[in-house]
Amino acid sequence: MTTHATAENPTYPSQNPDPADRAFLGHPKGLGYLAFAEGWERFSYYGMQTLLVLYMTQQLFTPGHVENIAGFPAFRSFIEWLYRGHLDPQPLASATFGLYAGLVYLTPLAGGLIADRLIGRTRTITIGALLMALGHFLMAFEVSFLLALLCLLVGVGCFKGNIATQVGELYGPDDLRRADAFQIFLLSVNIAVIIAPLVCGYLGQEVAWHWGFGAAGVGMLIGLGVYLSGLRWLPAQAGRARKGEARPAHPPLVKGDGLRILVLVLLLPLLMLAAVGNQEIFNAYLVWGDANFDLSFFGHHFPVSFLISLDAFISTGMIFLSLVFWRWYGTRWQEPDEITKVTIGTLISALAPLALALAAWQQAATGAKIGLGWALAFHILNDIGFANVFPVGIALYSRASPRAVAGLMIGVYYVHLFACNMLVGKLGGYLSSMEPGRFWLMHAALVGAGGVGLLAARSFAGRILAPSKSDDAAPAAA
Repeated sequence: MTTHATAENPTYPSQNPDPADRAFLGHPKGLGYLAFAEGWERFSYYGMQTLLVLYMTQQLFTPGHVENIAGFPAFRSFIEWLYRGHLDPQPLASATFGLYAGLVYLTPLAGGLIADRLIGRTRTITIGALLMALGHFLMAFEVSFLLALLCLLVGVGCFKGNIATQVGELYGPDDLRRADAFQIFLLSVNIAVIIAPLVCGYLGQEVAWHWGFGAAGVGMLIGLGVYLSGLRWLPAQAGRARKGEARPAHPPLVKGDGLRILVLVLLLPLLMLAAVGNQEIFNAYLVWGDANFDLSFFGHHFPVSFLISLDAFISTGMIFLSLVFWRWYGTRWQEPDEITKVTIGTLISALAPLALALAAWQQAATGAKIGLGWALAFHILNDIGFANVFPVGIALYSRASPRAVAGLMIGVYYVHLFACNMLVGKLGGYLSSMEPGRFWLMHAALVGAGGVGLLAARSFAGRILAPSKSDDAAPAAA
């Protein structure tokens, strides 16, 4: 039976989860609390992120506003040094967003280490949630823009990887529900992303920017409340030993763990390329779509930020269909391993920016605004692939990572998104100087290259990362 942590009894994470716990959609009850908490956190995060590039390009980085940002001259000099040259407002906004969105996926490394070795996951997640709420509220003021980004970066670092690690800790190493759990977990994210642009995007674009950012902060506080209310159903956590008590030992690395870690690290550049098309959605895609899509529906104009809700709605459906498909497939044939699913998803994802390239070429030939059918094609293709890349990738790293460094390796997984967003920040800057068809074709080629690389790596990586006896031995050593 799984032991549960409380604030008064911070013990080492249980390595013997109860397989009979199926209180939430056939999964442990703790998954429900984690999924809803993550959903509210993602509401706040994506609500703010939906507005960020539009806010920078349409107001914050324009004359009369950019001068109000505390510390911005030094920050701008750093960004232009990092990206090698003077940047006009649109490339500067793209680079700033790329740096921020990249660091969001790098800081979980520190968050995982803090949770694994110092204060435990619950305390780390709680601190992260409070910092994120503060960051969203600070975004409402131009002067505190950089401080707000800093609070958000540190907060996400503490929150993101650790809550995903707690999902993995609900399951034993041979529990086949693990991949389903991460897809359900991501389903809650997508439901939040459907709602966030409708609420925060509408408030920010149609009322006032600070209303949108404030709504994101309120969502984060709700998420923290949900998380804290479900503590007794979550995996037990490591914490500081009380006076006179010995701190429980962490599990050691065992034979074969080093090779697994190496392979997981070597997969990161390929996963980075696989994510390029998806990560561009919040960057240059919004700016380009605002200028080129016919954003009207039955005679009513809508903000471009609503396309994020469309993407999340489609993504939710594709994750659900993916769950159903693989369950059906598994009843008839041997279900492919995680890396095979990721490879298939990446190759499908490459078709999405190709659709935008075709749309851009059609616009160049006709001179007319791009119909929303092309946007729909882009999101469908991207989200079919995404459903088999991101959640399955987390499941792979959660299962295959040595127990001794479980939290750290989830942080390592997010490094590919750090690198991807840094790359996307650079690529997005080409929007103002490159022919649009070639701009999106470049993205398709990069994603396709990632898929081909994963296909080549699959033969050796799948064998090394396959479940083995060491998966059972490592928890026992704890």
